Amino acid sequence: MSGIDLNHLEKYVCGDIALRTEILELFENQLRTLLATLDLKADDQVWHDLMHAMKGAARGVGAWTLSDVCEKGEGLIGDKGESHYKARAQLSAELCECVAQVIAETKRLKQAA
Repeated sequence: MSGIDLNHLEKYVCGDIALRTEILELFENQLRTLLATLDLKADDQVWHDLMHAMKGAARGVGAWTLSDVCEKGEGLIGDKGESHYKARAQLSAELCECVAQVIAETKRLKQAA
């Protein structure tokens, strides 16, 4: 799984390594902040808004796999049964794994700059 699509990000930074580093730092901080609010039992609007915010941030830097996971998460609303929370828990585990990989990639890119 690739963390960040540098070709996509390059469209916005046009070779400016300092700008790329700043964007990656902002993205990393945003991911940490959003992930800290993750609550499997959040009401549907809060859950959807969190998944949507993470998806948008991920798409902004080209973190496509993370974006796809968040898009799946947007659909986990409505049902309040045990299977619903189990699905959210499974997605949350996948989300945490993706976030960890993306953050590792942002750190690698920042160090290489």
